[in-house]
Amino acid sequence: MALALGTALAIVSCGAEQASPATRYAASLTVLEGGGHGPQLCSMVAESMPPQCGGPDVIGWDWSRVTHESANGVRWGRYRVVGTWDGSRLTLTSPPGAPEQASRPDRVPPSTPCSAPAGGWSPVEPAKATRQALESALRRAREAEDFAGAWIDQNYSGPPPTTVADFEARGDDPRRLILDVTFTGDPARRERWLREVWGDALCVGRARHTYDQLRSIQGELEREAGFVSVAVDESANRVTAGVWVAGDDLRARLDERYGEQTVAAEALLRPVD
Repeated sequence: MALALGTALAIVSCGAEQASPATRYAASLTVLEGGGHGPQLCSMVAESMPPQCGGPDVIGWDWSRVTHESANGVRWGRYRVVGTWDGSRLTLTSPPGAPEQASRPDRVPPSTPCSAPAGGWSPVEPAKATRQALESALRRAREAEDFAGAWIDQNYSGPPPTTVADFEARGDDPRRLILDVTFTGDPARRERWLREVWGDALCVGRARHTYDQLRSIQGELEREAGFVSVAVDESANRVTAGVWVAGDDLRARLDERYGEQTVAAEALLRPVD
């Protein structure tokens, strides 16, 4: 895996990929005009009044044809937009419509990759199944040189939650938590090591990349133009890079530069079937 920084293989304008003029793309996003710029797509919106954001220009936009909000010279609204992409701008090919709802809830924590032990998940040492013990285990894990990632799942007696509200309603009792941790080294050795401080449900696995390696990749991509967002996904052991359009050539360059499935390019604009 080519993890060295300063590699000669540069990803030039990777987030502003050209596309076939005939290809149409769609997304449900906020469109905002104000602050000295015309209508633009927003990947993220600052929660102010009026809101603020910036992104690619939207060509062919007409505020008189859509319902929108306005304040202090700023106009905005959330819509489903469809158009062609020239690498830096979206040109509308049909009128904006109502935004599509996400098919799955955001921020539901990932589930544990380990199978439940015989008899189900239960504390090994109840005295160490406390919030303080959990925090100690997480600190210890993150200090290891081969640490790759950590996240929390919940040990539910019924079906797992399907929405954020459902997850939050279950509470965060440490006696009902499963601590998931990955390392690039020997999982069995690290499990014994974590058991010194954590006595409840524990899943320890092996990953390809350390967390520090992923953070280095994140920092490198954040310094390059074209990426909308860059973050480390600890449960997937990879970096996710948000771009407006993600073609096969971009994914191939990222795989060549960092190794297959190390960086996942996630497009905000998706081709219309």
